[in-house]
Amino acid sequence: MSLIEAVILGLVQGLTEFLPVSSSGHLRVISAFFGWPDPGAAFTAVSQLGTELAVLIYFRQRIMKIISTWTLSLFRRELRGDINARMGWYVIIGSVPIVALGLLLEHQIESVFRDLRLTALTLIVFGVFLGLADRYGRKVRNLEELNVSRGLTFGLFQALALIPGVSRSGGTITGGMLLGFKRKDAAEYAFLLALPAVFGSGIYKLTDIGANEYAGWGATIVGTLIAGVVGFIVIAWLMKFISTHSFMPFVYYRIGLGILVLTLVSFGVIDPEGGADSQVARSEVIAEETVDEDEESSGDGAAAEEEPSAEPSEAPSAEPTPEIDPVTGWEIDPEVGLPRNPGTGLYHDPQLGMDVDYDPATGMATNPVTGEQYDPTPAE
Repeated sequence: MSLIEAVILGLVQGLTEFLPVSSSGHLRVISAFFGWPDPGAAFTAVSQLGTELAVLIYFRQRIMKIISTWTLSLFRRELRGDINARMGWYVIIGSVPIVALGLLLEHQIESVFRDLRLTALTLIVFGVFLGLADRYGRKVRNLEELNVSRGLTFGLFQALALIPGVSRSGGTITGGMLLGFKRKDAAEYAFLLALPAVFGSGIYKLTDIGANEYAGWGATIVGTLIAGVVGFIVIAWLMKFISTHSFMPFVYYRIGLGILVLTLVSFGVIDPEGGADSQVARSEVIAEETVDEDEESSGDGAAAEEEPSAEPSEAPSAEPTPEIDPVTGWEIDPEVGLPRNPGTGLYHDPQLGMDVDYDPATGMATNPVTGEQYDPTPAE
């Protein structure tokens, strides 16, 4: 991933994490629009650490009260009825569904859930749900009226955000308004409820960065920092906005974006699966076609020169042993001279220490940091 991609995706993450429009869905859609590979579930999870740091800073006083009062209530019975002590338990209980489902559906989250058609449909469907909840929800309760069952219901709605396009904040806020909570109270609990899940997911996915993921460490750090700064500005604006406005502008936006994505996919403008897999597939097709042409040419020549012989033919020679890169342990492509990452299908440049895009037609690779093309063939 180049630094330009990291900057743009970091801005997108920061702008959309707290708005009910789905940040993960936007990362997928923006990447597809620009023809970039899917940034991956790991980049999405880790970059959200930046936006959750913004939550910690914005709600720092409330969070400190919750942590201190909840901790003291473990030893002092008279504090257990305090809203801050109870809020600590509600955040823990409400986090259970997304943690359990996240671990159970990890493979689907990283594969089938990232299909742009599913993202577009969830943008539309859950946009409609958000609009209905905002229009017909009673919106009279505040956080003082939160209890275990309502906290768990909030958590179930948050777990829907495992599907890109639902929106963590949008799904949780929708559930809150359906339960009768005011917009601002539902949003505040949604942001607090996201802290354990997002930090847990981000830390869990840290080990995937720089391995088989498209985004390396440098790009991920840049995207995370930008997401945090922009996210703080957005959360401060949103909390003021929803005090006097409805969520309907976001509903119209979600529906419009979903229809646009479905239209572009239907006309073949963007690939519904997008990402590195499809790009690698195209490169492999070109390479296979070249190999087939060479085989056909050599086959025709051999047939013309072949003469019948009474002597038995010699046994075919054994296949040459593939050369293995000593650093990565991956097989080196003899035509390219670079090992291929079996996880991403991209070629790996040992000199750069990262995967690179390679064009078999020109024999040139693209530096994922600078975006410049270069000859990857090792110097003799």
